[in-house]
Amino acid sequence: MSYTVFVTAPSLHPDGLAVLQSADCNLVFLAKGADEADVDRIMAENPVDAVISRTVTLSRKAISSCETLKVISKHGVGVSNIDVEAASERGIPVFVTPGANAQSVAEMALGLLLAAARKISWMDGELRSGRWSRAQDGIELYGKTLGLVGFGQIGQKLARACLALGMKVQAFDPGIGLVSPVDGVTMVAAVDGLLGSSNVLSLHVPLNAHTRKMIDASAFNAMPDQAILINTARGEVVDEPALIAALQSGRLYAAGLDTTAEEPISPDNTLLSLPNVVLTPHVGGSTPAALAGMARGAAGNVLGFLSGTRPPASACVNPITLSSTKE
Repeated sequence: MSYTVFVTAPSLHPDGLAVLQSADCNLVFLAKGADEADVDRIMAENPVDAVISRTVTLSRKAISSCETLKVISKHGVGVSNIDVEAASERGIPVFVTPGANAQSVAEMALGLLLAAARKISWMDGELRSGRWSRAQDGIELYGKTLGLVGFGQIGQKLARACLALGMKVQAFDPGIGLVSPVDGVTMVAAVDGLLGSSNVLSLHVPLNAHTRKMIDASAFNAMPDQAILINTARGEVVDEPALIAALQSGRLYAAGLDTTAEEPISPDNTLLSLPNVVLTPHVGGSTPAALAGMARGAAGNVLGFLSGTRPPASACVNPITLSSTKE
């Protein structure tokens, strides 16, 4: 049986395409520069069986208007652009691809940390502007404490790298508890238990009602002086005005951000003018290796569900839909 699969992007990595083409799928892609309204229209006008969701919003309107829709898979792990509640109401499972981009995101977090700690981005800019500006007040990370908010595969990979640098590592993750899956990492029972001793705080949690703006002014005030914030999760996990204030006042030494509250970032966002901020445009999971893994995983998710050989329930963000789905 041939299925219609809608990819909410202009393309998909060839590894994922090969999986879908081998099943003789009819593929529909979103045109470059298209937006949420275009997604809504395509979903209403086509007999879509499955959606592979990239970054454009998959709205309640889109999900509700497509009577043939049976399954959604995120190309990655963050589902804040998908109306999961609307999918759940229709009994449509939403899958993710856990671990597919973990190595690349962990390496990006480490890169941001090193760049922020040693002012690498600022010095590079100074040299390119003809100034021999030698920052000699960078932070040596050896012996410092890394606090990880979220300790899934990304956090665990970053922990191992930072332990190798001689850092101390502690983590909070309610899904793991107090027994660490990584030797040398101390688990704590609450985010507050991390803040007072974390010279570096790195965020690895999904965006939801519990995590939105969880790192706010009170969190920054609780952290040690001259601490560093790293965010490769979602920009909205941080109270951005509070972050800017902490950076401007010197309360925080620096921040390394792969994601911001507004994406693309507005040209007048104050973060762009702060010398103690390192910014990248949400590309932590955008290496060829990570894109291949996510494309294969997403394609496997939708085809597995449609063919009856279901993906693991652990990869489903609304598993109640699996128990209610007819065989």
